[in-house]
Order: sequence, then structure tokens, then C-alpha cells
Amino acid sequence: MKNLNIFTILLLLLMSLLYSGCAQKVAKSIEFPKMYDQKPRSILILPPMNESTDAEAKDYYMTTVEMPFASMGYYTFPVEMVADIMKQEGVYDTELLYKLSLDKFYEYFGADAVLFTHIKKWDVSYIVISSSLTVSIDANIISTKTGEELWKYTGTVVVDLTSKNNATSQLGLAGLVIDLVATAVNTATADYVEHAHTANQRLISSLPYGPYHEAYLKDQEAELIDQTPSKSN
Repeated sequence: MKNLNIFTILLLLLMSLLYSGCAQKVAKSIEFPKMYDQKPRSILILPPMNESTDAEAKDYYMTTVEMPFASMGYYTFPVEMVADIMKQEGVYDTELLYKLSLDKFYEYFGADAVLFTHIKKWDVSYIVISSSLTVSIDANIISTKTGEELWKYTGTVVVDLTSKNNATSQLGLAGLVIDLVATAVNTATADYVEHAHTANQRLISSLPYGPYHEAYLKDQEAELIDQTPSKSN
């Protein structure tokens, strides 16, 4: 049995090494050349299209998305100001915003580019005494001047919400009940805004620095995981 466990561990380690070897890395300037060519200075962040099963996912996301883009060196328009102006123009919901002509965003705000985001998943799952939150996001930045895609991101973050009480091994069935309750409470009281922040930090990591950052145009050789699914390993 011990030999079998060792074999399993070695097999998993080998698979991990093979996976990391297959994950091609590419320079930011190769992955997102138009960000460096067009050099957008301002990004208009639209509310996300929520395609998940959680009605509140959109609100969780929006509270944490503006600051990361600003910290990367881009001017971002205050969310409340954008909402007010769009309402004055008769645009009240996200679907209408996403159908709006790109030149309108330049006309109304002078924005160089627009961030479009789709929340694909915001799901809490339970397996016996464990639970987790899965956040999947697709995002892209589109130029208001050329209509070209400048940057894109597709990714998933899984957050462990399981209680760390570990009462099961000590108290048997009673411990199992305790762990179940503790996990349920931990899940119910989870700080989803903080988890949205984690998802946004992952999203922002591949973005080239903007003109208001000291590393502007100095990160072109920085490597990241190739996001293009059509490229073979």
C-alpha cells in the first residue's frame, strides 16, 4: 500500500511537470501587441454581463474592478459618473451598454478604450464537508477609435470555503455534523467582495502597464501564459 501511495504521488508530480511544460509562455508584446501600438491612456470600465447563477455577482465584481486598472497606470472613469451620464442618454441596463457603438464612448467620455467583462461562473459548490467558490471571467479591452481588440483575459479562480475545524477525525459522526455546520456558516459569511478582488487581481496580472505607471513600455518582454487556445503545444 505504501509503494502504491508513493507511485501515485510520483505520477501526479510527473503530470504536473508535463502540464507546466505544455503551458507555453509568451511575452506581453507578442500576446498583446496592439496595447503597445495604440497606447490607450484611459479605459472606460463597463458593468459586467452576469451570466452566472448568482444575481449578486455583478455587484461583487464592480466594487473591486476600478482600482486594479488604475493601479496599472490607466485613467479609469468613476463608475457612478458613467452610470449617471448613460442614464441621461437613455441607457439604463448593461445589455444596452454592450450594444452601444464604440464611438459613442469616445464621444461621451473621451475614452481611448472600453473594458467589456462577462462573468461566466460565480458558483458555490458543496462536496460532503467541503465547499468552494468558482469564479470564471472573460474580459477584453476594445479600442474606441479602431474597434480592435487590444487585450483579453479568460480565467478561473477557485476559492476554498471549507471550515478548518477538522472535528470529524476527533468526534466521528458528531464531528461530521459539526464540520458540516461550520462549513455552511463559513460559506454563508464568506467575504465575496474579497474573493472578487482576488479574481480581479488575477485578471489584471497580464495587462501591460499604462502611461501613468513607472514601468510603462518597460514590460514588453515580461512573460505570461499564452491565452490563445488555437496554438498547439
